[in-house]
Amino acid sequence: MHRTLLCTVAALGLGSGMAQADYALTILHTNDFHDRYEPISSSDGPCSAEDNGAGECFGGSARLVTALAEARARSNNSILVDGGDQFQGTLFYTHYKGVMTAEFMNKLGYDAMTVGNHEFDDGPEVLKGFVEAVKFPVLMSNADISGEPLLKDKIQKSVVIERGGEKIGLIGLTPLDTPEIASPGKNVVFTDPVQAVQGEVDRLTGEGVNKIIVLSHSGYLVDQRVAEGTTGVDVIVGGHDNTYLSNTSPDAKGPYPTMVGKTAIVQAYAYGKFLGELNVTFDDAGEVISATGEPLIMDQAVAEDAPTVERIAELAVPLDEIRSKVVAETAAEIDGNRDNCRQVECTMGNLVADASLARVADQGVVIALVNSGGLRASIDAGEVTMGEVLTVLPFQNTLSTFEVSGETVLAALENAVSQYEEKGGRFLQVAGLRYAFDIAQPVGSRISDVEVRAGEAWGPIDGAAKYLVVANNYVRQGGDGFSVFVDADKAYDYGPDLADVVAEYIAANAPYKPYLDGRIVKK
Repeated sequence: MHRTLLCTVAALGLGSGMAQADYALTILHTNDFHDRYEPISSSDGPCSAEDNGAGECFGGSARLVTALAEARARSNNSILVDGGDQFQGTLFYTHYKGVMTAEFMNKLGYDAMTVGNHEFDDGPEVLKGFVEAVKFPVLMSNADISGEPLLKDKIQKSVVIERGGEKIGLIGLTPLDTPEIASPGKNVVFTDPVQAVQGEVDRLTGEGVNKIIVLSHSGYLVDQRVAEGTTGVDVIVGGHDNTYLSNTSPDAKGPYPTMVGKTAIVQAYAYGKFLGELNVTFDDAGEVISATGEPLIMDQAVAEDAPTVERIAELAVPLDEIRSKVVAETAAEIDGNRDNCRQVECTMGNLVADASLARVADQGVVIALVNSGGLRASIDAGEVTMGEVLTVLPFQNTLSTFEVSGETVLAALENAVSQYEEKGGRFLQVAGLRYAFDIAQPVGSRISDVEVRAGEAWGPIDGAAKYLVVANNYVRQGGDGFSVFVDADKAYDYGPDLADVVAEYIAANAPYKPYLDGRIVKK
């Protein structure tokens, strides 16, 4: 294992000029697209046709068609790969599941993708149909699918493709905690990413393949751990935590690529807002001697491909009546940005938690818990359509009520901050409850100052007392690591759809005024 070394691409320049045996490859890549076929706003929510015409929108499949054609024209050797989570996030997925995803990925000409956790949202059956429909390999190295008849022999751990007369090994990687955050079923067994990748690297190099790219839906920190803990990996194309890497933007989490030893790590944020373009030069031994590039912003400067616009509009027809219905109004933007909601109190978290608690307060429920991973977008100021609400809450979750002890609530809060640095979706937004946390403290003592509201008064939580809680059915059933709720008393998972609850709450409080009130404090 070699020491982690983060450096800019400038530090990778090794000599000048290219030997005859050097091989240049352009790696075009996307990740966490989440069915954003239509353009998105600056806050990653839906974007109106008027705003798109005014040049205020980003992304959309029609821009990707144009950008890919231009990028391929710049390179005589290129591949297009995806870091996972093409599924879930808009009504297009709710209505078409993986069918539309397969059509557009085939149209764009992908060479391979890895399985993301959201590819398992509707279990192995929908993923099976998608894999059978696409014209490229779908990869996942760190899972044993031999016991799942729907996926057995459908998904490969790795694949070798040829480009420009050279063999390139591609390896897939999926989050180790997928059983906690999606629905792969009990027949898919996930394994350690470092060991899985090294096993495939050894097999590929044994077959004479010396250019190896990992497609990793595991997050920026895990990608660095994989790079540090393995040998033979040249490039990791990441996903999962929507990391923006850049050499020019002050908003970037790191350089593009981020170098760990000799391994180049890239990621291109999410939602089709960027197209990653990494230009790599290998020597004859397959060693990376140059890796340069930058994510390309998909803004108004990128023309939309007209036939693609038409096809998306055609597929949107069944959705338009639902999406266009105005359900409420908000006086300001409701912030659902993952960078905020997964680490601090955010206005979208307060809205969803307040709405959930208000819906069941007459049943004696006093605490609402909202996993931030279930909040998928912001809502702009002004009229609020049902389509916008469904973009924020696309999972068709229902309200679940249950009874647990105060001690169990404290354990849930500990779980909520257990992936704080990775911005895990288990971070809890709350209502009827307030708490503080300190990540620097030892595990088990990171949570403090927990209080529960009784009427207008607040009092310390009682570990031995029983509390009625509302969350969504996914959290109640153990999703996002909340196993402490699986055996809860008085559990009822079949309440109203969370999106409907939130839409009705905004309407009842229109014009809704987003707010923060200090219910979550980071020490």
